[in-house]
Amino acid sequence: MITIAVTGASGFCGSHVAALAAARGADVLCVGRRPGPVGRHVPWDAESGPPDLSGADLVVHCAAAVGDPVPGSPAEATMRAVNVDGTARLLEAAGGRPVVWVSSSSVYAPGPGRDRIIEDHPVDGQLNAYGRTKAAGEVLALASGAVVLRPRAVYGPGDPHLVPRLLARVRAGRLLLPGPDVALSLTAVENLAGACLTAASWDPGAYNIADPVPYRRDEAVQTVLRAHGVRARIHHLPVRLAWGAAAAAEALGRLRPGAEPPLTRYAVDQLAHRVVLDVSKARARGWRPDRTLADYVATPGAPHTKRRPAGTRRAGERGNRTRPMS
Repeated sequence: MITIAVTGASGFCGSHVAALAAARGADVLCVGRRPGPVGRHVPWDAESGPPDLSGADLVVHCAAAVGDPVPGSPAEATMRAVNVDGTARLLEAAGGRPVVWVSSSSVYAPGPGRDRIIEDHPVDGQLNAYGRTKAAGEVLALASGAVVLRPRAVYGPGDPHLVPRLLARVRAGRLLLPGPDVALSLTAVENLAGACLTAASWDPGAYNIADPVPYRRDEAVQTVLRAHGVRARIHHLPVRLAWGAAAAAEALGRLRPGAEPPLTRYAVDQLAHRVVLDVSKARARGWRPDRTLADYVATPGAPHTKRRPAGTRRAGERGNRTRPMS
């Protein structure tokens, strides 16, 4: 029986990976500050020393500090300590074991020109600390020979961030979105979990992970809202106006470094521009994404996601926070 160590297994993405691994007959080590849904708990604080991976045959690294804080905030320092320094500790502990490192499409350079992003798209110019620290962590992971997965806007049962943040932005039956309707890739957590467990046999390198086809942004948003019993009319805010409002919100956010701004330039960039991941590289390795947004809203109980306030968290403590359409 194979033994799989899953870091961040008490979080959103990590818990799905751990549960799927156990369902497929693996012995699971849930590595993190809190126990996962299955298997044996191995305590680890990513800000301290390396984890004990004794007995593990494969390591899937889902743990991360996530969010969209203002520059210079304590949350940004935590992100670097976990996403970069914690990655170094994890790779040291892995000691040559195969590692699947869960990254994010947030590492890709922002702006237009993301109609079909392949893995050699520029990785620079990130608009927030999360993207920058994930990119820095990737450098370490790739140098070690790990397989790096880049999902976008992970959603699914138990999502504590993406859908609640969307619902919280509906005001008086209206939802403001920047710019006209665009195509966006999303990633069902089940598709990501499946990739995590099959990627150990892939060649080292980066791989995009997303649902089989992209979605129209406005239609996807309306689908989710209807699934939660929320009726709202979408209004399109000019991108330039949204960008200015985000810059102002970030400036004001520096006065409250413990809280995230209600709007950021990162969020505007991710929502206003076409962002479609090309997943042909992963498909060529035999990965088949079979879940879609339609499956999510059709699953009994799936739409009943609890709302949580925004805030930077550690994946593996209270869930992998997924940025708005990131």
